[in-house]
Amino acid sequence: MISVSNLTVAFGGFTLYDNISFMVGARDRIGLAGKNGAGKSTLLKIIAGYQRPDTGDISMPSGYTIGYLAQDMAHNLGKTVFDEASTAFQELKELERKIEYITEQLTVRTDYETDSYMDLINQLNDANERIVVLGGHAIEGEVEQVLRGLGFSHHDMHRLMDEFSGGWRMRVELAKILLRRPNALLLDEPTNHLDIESIQWLEEFLKTYEGAVILVSHDKAFLDNITTRTIEISLGKLHDYKANYSKYLVLRKERRETQLAAAKNQQREIEKTERLIDQFRAKSSKASFAQSLIKKLDRMEIIEIDDEDNSSIRFRFPPAPRSGKVVVEANQCVKYYDDKCILNKVDVMIEREDKVAFVGRNGEGKSTMIRMIMGEATTSGEVKQGFSVDAGYFAQDDADTMNPDKTVFETIDELALGDVRKQVRGILGSFLFSGDTVDKKVKVLSGGERTRLALCRLLLKPHNLLILDEPTNHLDLRSKEVLKQALMNFDGTLIVVSHDRDFLQGLTNKVFEFKGGQVKEHLGDVYEFIRSRKIDELSDLEKKTSPFTASKPEPKPAKNTIDEGAKEREKEVRQLKSRLAKKEEEIAQLEAFIKKFDEQLADPGKYQEIMNNKTAYAEYDQKRKLLEQCMEEWTALNEQIDASN
Repeated sequence: MISVSNLTVAFGGFTLYDNISFMVGARDRIGLAGKNGAGKSTLLKIIAGYQRPDTGDISMPSGYTIGYLAQDMAHNLGKTVFDEASTAFQELKELERKIEYITEQLTVRTDYETDSYMDLINQLNDANERIVVLGGHAIEGEVEQVLRGLGFSHHDMHRLMDEFSGGWRMRVELAKILLRRPNALLLDEPTNHLDIESIQWLEEFLKTYEGAVILVSHDKAFLDNITTRTIEISLGKLHDYKANYSKYLVLRKERRETQLAAAKNQQREIEKTERLIDQFRAKSSKASFAQSLIKKLDRMEIIEIDDEDNSSIRFRFPPAPRSGKVVVEANQCVKYYDDKCILNKVDVMIEREDKVAFVGRNGEGKSTMIRMIMGEATTSGEVKQGFSVDAGYFAQDDADTMNPDKTVFETIDELALGDVRKQVRGILGSFLFSGDTVDKKVKVLSGGERTRLALCRLLLKPHNLLILDEPTNHLDLRSKEVLKQALMNFDGTLIVVSHDRDFLQGLTNKVFEFKGGQVKEHLGDVYEFIRSRKIDELSDLEKKTSPFTASKPEPKPAKNTIDEGAKEREKEVRQLKSRLAKKEEEIAQLEAFIKKFDEQLADPGKYQEIMNNKTAYAEYDQKRKLLEQCMEEWTALNEQIDASN
């Protein structure tokens, strides 16, 4: 159990926390919520003991252990991945030495009735219990299990840490923390360097973890799947909700509405009481009554309404110039890194207005393919952009490649051309850079601020192809929603690499899966892809026959049974195909309506008029939801037809 009492932290006159307190239970699953800069990461550092508050205390039981994963960590080099991960069991080795020493003492000592002898027995019991929690002597299997869950192959176990990128080294640090099995896990953006499969594995691990978990994450789906409690930090105050992130958003809205209603009722009561006081104050016969009313007002506790921090980025991408029908085409692409084949005779075609997600485990070639499209990586085969394509590119490391000694304003101003230079301050303001913040140097910006600044550069000229490689890392949830909406309204072609399922949901209409050197195209969004992958894996399992059992040949049915079964299947397929054709007509009508509405939204002259028309926008939103439902039904019908053939 962790107790946070009366915590206050201030920086240069700005109060980050103002006398906040809360408790962390033994098996709590807590998500910290709040915008970038609210103090979520700082709170984890204070609990972990890496930073001291101005006032207040953090207390926990003796021997209580904490595992802390920071966003940026120093990594040990020179060891293999397996050996570095195995250093997590330093505590286990110390416990084994301690048990050996205590056992020897108990053997040679004869003062059985003394307190010191009983204390040794208690220490021995505690040490043995802790060894059981840590996994005992089965550490090699556990190390490999955790590393494989986080995306490492068996071959990777024996490679040096020096051979891996910072993201993969961070996975080893996460593995070490999970293997130590501390009483509490404090994880700051643990999914930033994980692919979708590794995130799903980590979710399952954390759900069954024996200790407490406190998370900072901008992955809404990840928070919803793990947390049962949300602590919001906003404007120096703390609000505690016994709910996951999505439910917390609903409860926060309901709480504020209740406060507003109660405050209005109280204000009416105050005004009524003040009128009575004014009415009876001058009358001697009613003076005592007036005084009692005054005392009543003095005793009344004024209902406070929670302050809301509503600042968020707000922008729209410029209308996209029209490109040719084929935007990106790759033919027979082959790419090797050392002896490893990343892409093997890959063909890819992306057409105008496609919204495409690149997914797959890290190291499968997603970012490599993007660099090929941008002409930054060589390959055998052909990768080319289509006619009149103008690509805007956000790379994973864009936020770290900006000149650290330039100011925010200088970073954007040097790239702006023509009339856009007059709009630089307005563009920066839409990304929450205004006033004195435009004069801050890049090197003092937070991770989220640097990401916002890098994205800001994409607005300096119109593009008809946007390529975004992990754009949501370090963005808070509100900023991610704004970015997602802007991309949904973008009328050009989109390629996005992301592991954030909630961000991708509804954003893309195609998923390109990178796996084993190949690229496979899936229609639909990321959740449809995940569902289809699970079906594929199960069907693969069903196709395999156990080597220990010999399958008996099934008896052949009679001829008339075959005929009747075939006729029944043909009838069923005809009915399914008829339903499929009707569903395709419905989808086409919905897509035409949505496309026309999106075009109107992209028109600055009509945008505000449409947004003010709540009925029209509600119909648009209803059509989008209906389209998602129709696509799911269309997929299900196709699967039924395939199964019947």
